[in-house]
Amino acid sequence: MMATLQPAVAPMKVEEIAPDVWMFVGRELESVATAFVDGDDALLVDTLGGMDDAHALRRVLCDEMGKRVRIVVSTHFMSDHIAGLSLFPEATTIAHRHHRHAFLSQNRQVDAFYREPQVVFDSAMRIRWGRHELHLLHNPGKTMDHLSVDVPSADLVCAGDNIVGNIVYVSRADPAQIRAAIVRMQQFGRGRVIGGHMGVFGAATLGNAVHYLDRLAEAVVGIRTAVDGRQPDERIASIAIETCLAPGVEPSPFERHWHERNLEAIVAQSMFTLDAALDARRARA
Repeated sequence: MMATLQPAVAPMKVEEIAPDVWMFVGRELESVATAFVDGDDALLVDTLGGMDDAHALRRVLCDEMGKRVRIVVSTHFMSDHIAGLSLFPEATTIAHRHHRHAFLSQNRQVDAFYREPQVVFDSAMRIRWGRHELHLLHNPGKTMDHLSVDVPSADLVCAGDNIVGNIVYVSRADPAQIRAAIVRMQQFGRGRVIGGHMGVFGAATLGNAVHYLDRLAEAVVGIRTAVDGRQPDERIASIAIETCLAPGVEPSPFERHWHERNLEAIVAQSMFTLDAALDARRARA
């Protein structure tokens, strides 16, 4: 049975999305943490994006629900997903060995959030946690250290920032690598996807994100190769999100915001040149 818990002290969305699985969506950037519960113990995937949210997560999960966090898994080590690491000092922390690459690639450094993981790995790890088995798989996309956490027994995969709802965020990343990461997750065949932001989605969101990325790339390449007297950067900045979304998808305000950030990044980083687009098409053929 699905249930919703909304404690007055917690400025966040808290939802039970499967037996023994709770999702927390904070106010700071709508960052997501997921708790897998085994009796009085909990395993966390990510720890939200701000200290107020992280403290609320601890109050709800530990004080109100009576759980003790034993393990924290980081899908990637960017600051908007590791704010709560210091609040669970007794937990074993797990990340990919390239975690510092992701942390130091940010526009700003938040030393207060950083905590050296106690366990690092290269390609894959399995953790048996109560009735669930979590498959931690290195799936680089938005960052080089990105993990997908596949949980067959809960019919879900934690995608981290390889998706942003029905779109993706391409800044400081290789769009082709993001696309490949999403396709790998599609191969798991799970019915639900927990994003690094916003919350939980149906399986279709992965295909929707690929659709968005492909249409965005095609729009930019079309602009770069057109000769109509207008500056390409000006036209790229005016690409509407609706022209890139999969049929039937309505953009949320959060997705609109990150689409605008995508357009800024595409111009600033000279993404989706014609040569890059041709290389991507050959790779997909």
